[in-house]
Amino acid sequence: MRAIIFYLFAIGNVRRIVIDKRFIRINERIRAREIRVIDDGGEQIGVMQPFEALKKAREKNLDLVEISPTANPPVCRIMDYGKFLYQQEKKEREAKKHQKTIVVKEVKFRINVDDHDYETKKNHVLRFLGEGDKVKATIFFRGREMTRTGLGRGILERLIKDIGDQGIVEFRPRQEGNTLHAILAPAAKKPEPKQPKPKQQAPAAPQGQPQPVETAK
Repeated sequence: MRAIIFYLFAIGNVRRIVIDKRFIRINERIRAREIRVIDDGGEQIGVMQPFEALKKAREKNLDLVEISPTANPPVCRIMDYGKFLYQQEKKEREAKKHQKTIVVKEVKFRINVDDHDYETKKNHVLRFLGEGDKVKATIFFRGREMTRTGLGRGILERLIKDIGDQGIVEFRPRQEGNTLHAILAPAAKKPEPKQPKPKQQAPAAPQGQPQPVETAK
């Protein structure tokens, strides 16, 4: 659901209202008897009938947009609605370019895992965390293995301990049916400490030249 953000200049305050653009009424679709109108510069014009406000909007080749339908009376603003939507969609596209998609990688263990297989899977977990992905460590219990869930929990607790400060535990081991899992997330990167700048030494006086001597007056 895509929302549109309007800025409503209320009495003494500026507040942000989020409205789904599918339900926004504009121009002739505004049905209230009276509305409070804000011009395209953000100044309140006053309370008037919709056709009067729409006339003012048309004089500027702009639209009348209902931005607060639940207010009494409803609040409308004069604006270029098409240009506004274009700018909002452009901002959304720019924001998505800078967003990093978090991927959850699953690593499966067995309760009878040997040391070599455990180390291999642990290295997979470390690699995924290093690449910025979350990891879901999972153990499936089959048949009689359900009577040995403690072994599975011990494996996941061992993994959490071995990961150490290279990851963050989002969810400690929890069991759902015949599955036990834990969620690990990448550790926050610590800022590198700033190195102090070396102190500049005063230039030494050239050899062979007498040093100036201060005399008392």
